[in-house]
Amino acid sequence: MPHPLISSELIFERYRELQNYVGWTDADSELLRRLGPLIENTFVMLVEDFYETIEKHSQAAKVITGGDAQIARLKGTLVQWLKELFSGDYGQVYATRRWMIGHRHVEIGLDEVYTNVALSRLRRGLMNQLNEMHRRSPLLLSKTDLLDAFSALNTLIDLDLALIEHAYQTELTTQAQSTERLAFIGQISGGIAHELRNPLNVIKTSVFYLLNAKEPGQEKIRQHLERIERQVGLADEVITSLTNFAKMSLLQRQPFDIEPIIHEAVSSCEVPNTIHLALRSPNEIPLVLADAKQIRIVLTNLIRNAIEAMPSGGWIQLSVAVRRSFVEISVKDDGTGIPADKIDSVMEPFFSTKPRGMGLGLPMAKAIVEKNAGHLVVSSVPGKGSVFTVWLPVATSAASTP
Repeated sequence: MPHPLISSELIFERYRELQNYVGWTDADSELLRRLGPLIENTFVMLVEDFYETIEKHSQAAKVITGGDAQIARLKGTLVQWLKELFSGDYGQVYATRRWMIGHRHVEIGLDEVYTNVALSRLRRGLMNQLNEMHRRSPLLLSKTDLLDAFSALNTLIDLDLALIEHAYQTELTTQAQSTERLAFIGQISGGIAHELRNPLNVIKTSVFYLLNAKEPGQEKIRQHLERIERQVGLADEVITSLTNFAKMSLLQRQPFDIEPIIHEAVSSCEVPNTIHLALRSPNEIPLVLADAKQIRIVLTNLIRNAIEAMPSGGWIQLSVAVRRSFVEISVKDDGTGIPADKIDSVMEPFFSTKPRGMGLGLPMAKAIVEKNAGHLVVSSVPGKGSVFTVWLPVATSAASTP
């Protein structure tokens, strides 16, 4: 597995889709395989020219930090890359190695534009060599074969570039998600400190009393110990909420069926006998493009909130609808509702309408949905209940992004 967010199998699946899209054929593979031994003796010359050009451009050369030993190793790798280009074997191993080039370039800080320009230079060099081969030996490489070779070579290099660009996007997305998560933790760190300081101060007061009170009665001791226990529980809730967010896995969007995820979310909640659930959905629901595990977290959170909003019981209506390019999942309760002056704040960190609520559940749900290119909205009527609606994009036939 070349990357935490994408497997070799998925890379090859994407590569096959791209091959089909551009009309790659077995005849293209066979033609390049046949030309490989005829052009292989020019590879070292092309690689030497390639690295002489790099040395003239400081922005490209700066990523080479290992001196002559690294350059020698990179030259050998590039010669191997050229051999594979004319191997005729463009299977899973080939696609994965191409993808890893982009991954490695992001790691070393090479701007993608230099990858594109570098391949353009190699492309031009290879086409010049094929043209020269035709000029010297037209019987060995006919004009028709030359034109077919140009077409196949250009298509194959474009496919390589597509894989490399996909790797760049995957790696940069991963880095952006990590940065966003750290930024969010930084944003809420002040609230975390406040939430922890309150129970700690209460604990400190009770401990001071127990250490310094002269002959306190058993009832007083019990009250203060229970008080300490409650505050430890509150502090533990704060730490657990933050840990759950920090441990939230990086995004991995894949097409999936939303209905089983809804059932899994319901199954993970403890539903009192006084609360009834109903699910309404169309017979045919298109696949959605999102991270199924993260969306299950969101739906579980919304269902639990609906349960907690109805201490005396009631109905939770779960519904699914298709709205053009989105699938809409709604969670409706018959609870107390949200006051009009507070509804705009319910998704802000540390805002909660519950007496002991942390106020991180809905902000986390909103962040997850938005990272999955969706929307989370709420409507509420005080005294009648609330509706939380998740909008997720419909997956296209070739959709699959990290």
